[in-house]
Amino acid sequence: MRLKLKVLLLALFIFGSIPAQEILTKQDAIEETLQNNFGIEIANNDLEIADNNKSILNSGYLPSLTGLAGANYNLEDQEVTFNDGSTSIVNGAETTQYNASLNLNYTLFDGLGRWYDYKSLKESYNLGELQARQTIETTILQLFSVYYEVARITENIEVLKQTFENTKTRLKRAGYAFDYGQVNKLEVLNAEVDIVTDSINLLNARQQLRNTKRDLTVVLNSDLERNFAVDTIVAFIGELQIETFIQKADTNNVRLLQARKNITISDYNYKASKSVYLPSVGLNGSYGWNKGEFPVTSFASSRTTTGFAAGLSLTWDLFDGGSGITNVKNLRIQKDTQQLLLKQIENEVKRDVANSNDAYQNRLEVFRLQEQNVVTASNNYERSQERYKLGQITSVELRQAQINLLNAKTNKNLAKYEAKLAELELLQLTGQLLNVDF
Repeated sequence: MRLKLKVLLLALFIFGSIPAQEILTKQDAIEETLQNNFGIEIANNDLEIADNNKSILNSGYLPSLTGLAGANYNLEDQEVTFNDGSTSIVNGAETTQYNASLNLNYTLFDGLGRWYDYKSLKESYNLGELQARQTIETTILQLFSVYYEVARITENIEVLKQTFENTKTRLKRAGYAFDYGQVNKLEVLNAEVDIVTDSINLLNARQQLRNTKRDLTVVLNSDLERNFAVDTIVAFIGELQIETFIQKADTNNVRLLQARKNITISDYNYKASKSVYLPSVGLNGSYGWNKGEFPVTSFASSRTTTGFAAGLSLTWDLFDGGSGITNVKNLRIQKDTQQLLLKQIENEVKRDVANSNDAYQNRLEVFRLQEQNVVTASNNYERSQERYKLGQITSVELRQAQINLLNAKTNKNLAKYEAKLAELELLQLTGQLLNVDF
């Protein structure tokens, strides 16, 4: 009677009531990540800075307008000799002067430097978009590596529950059989040991699930103790579609797109640097007001002027000590370096796509084999149960068949999610991760 009470209490502890859980779908998880993830928010801030930098306000094409104002006061003792030889002495002569002006400066031509700088800033923004996309892709992969781990442990817990129930049924039957003298005490003891083992496995799996859910909430940037369940349904993309994605990887891979964008930026920077060889033409204008109050020693006691002024200037640095020429040479080398980096990345991407596709196909085949293994292990366990009831095998042999089934199911779960993650990694390399349904 005491044994039955212990088993009942243990079952109530393990299968106790679970509060209602929200279902966190894959699409919900993606949307929350895009809205709340810190890494993505930082990438969006960097992109906003790049957007500001490519504005016309940062292009150098707009004129500068400066307002100036000033006042001067002089107190002097003056002695003045006039042309007729007479002399005038003024002690404490005061002079006051006031001025105000608006000054306009505009560069009409600077050797095409700002033209290429402006184009470079626009391409830098496009590069920023690609960098933000790469951050999003990396974060989505991180999200699903944790999301699918939650799903895997969730399915494993269901398997462990079923194993626990089967062992509990076996313990109950062994207890009845022992009471009627049909089996010895060893059968009951074996069942008791097995049910404790199954209980511990289930408790550990539940703890692992709670920890992994917390990992997922960190990626989502949501409440750490949030109660939710995930979608355990996994669908794989068709082979023909995968093959199409692989063929277009050269034009969609984000690393390759960034490398090509860096070449364009380097080319613009190189062309902008050559503006050092050409003159610059500037336009300047001003509108000013000046007023002065002068002592008696001056030919005028006061003067006020207002008016416009304009001018055109040409500046040509014929030789700047060689720094401009050196900069042009270095930027040309940097442009060549970007070309080499592109070729290197092209080779790396081809290798990575091939390796990723091979890993995906291998894991997909492993998953299919594990599915078949579950069918085989299930048939073996069912037959072992029948033979155990007939007394043809021992409880140890039945337990082994039960463990084989448990391992087959958990291995199938692992293979399923490993294959799906391999597919997502392949989609990222082909540049299609953000273009498919999960």
